[in-house]
Amino acid sequence: MSLLRAWLAGIPAYLWSGWGAVASLFLLFAAWEGASAAYGALILPDPATVFATLAGLIDSGAAWPELATTARRALIGLTLAIAAGSTLGMLAGISMTASMMSRPLVTVLLGTPPIAWLVLAMLWFGASDGTPVFTVFIACFPVIFVGALQGTRTLDGHLKEVATVFRLPARMKLFDLYLPHVVSYLFPAWITALGTSWKVVVMAELLSSADGVGAALAVSRSHLDTAATLAWIAAVVGTLLAVEYLLLEPIKRELEGWRRQEGSAA
Repeated sequence: MSLLRAWLAGIPAYLWSGWGAVASLFLLFAAWEGASAAYGALILPDPATVFATLAGLIDSGAAWPELATTARRALIGLTLAIAAGSTLGMLAGISMTASMMSRPLVTVLLGTPPIAWLVLAMLWFGASDGTPVFTVFIACFPVIFVGALQGTRTLDGHLKEVATVFRLPARMKLFDLYLPHVVSYLFPAWITALGTSWKVVVMAELLSSADGVGAALAVSRSHLDTAATLAWIAAVVGTLLAVEYLLLEPIKRELEGWRRQEGSAA
């Protein structure tokens, strides 16, 4: 309960610290307005027109089903990547042999463009949910795997020796020794994977699905409706920013505070 009160008490300071992000958004909108005036509404509608179009999509009920479909696919693929990448990365970090063997595989996964995996997924899964989910998974997995691997490999060797000498049970090693350290490396990887999942799922839906935000973008493109296209993009980006800054960023700040305390104690 005390932790919850401390977290709630820190919300005003956290919101105040976000003034820089708000200022950058206003600069973006100002540049957007200037570019719209220079190139015309057909090429780049102004922000007011785009957000009015987005409000119309929300009022008509057309936005929520597409956003929900996209979010479901992205979160399923991301969850699978977090589970597999975190577990396998930690296991590879424990063993030097496994770490060395996994490096070329991770390089291949990171170096292969998501569009290539998407083409393969379309051949394997067709127009089902499997195509965007698989593409999100394969794009996010190596990022999370590397975070877990690095977190496990950088654990203080003296702590490992103490755990070995005192013959700590495997469960205690996992939850009291490895996880507190590894999570501080994993969480930034999870946030990076979250942004990747949204970008990749929209791309996959654009080329392979009949529903979701990507499919809505394909329709607006075919109608040459730039305002609707930007409205859907704004909806996706706004949802992602809300998840990151209202949910994940406060948790990240707490983890970074713990790491600073750990470093000062050392």
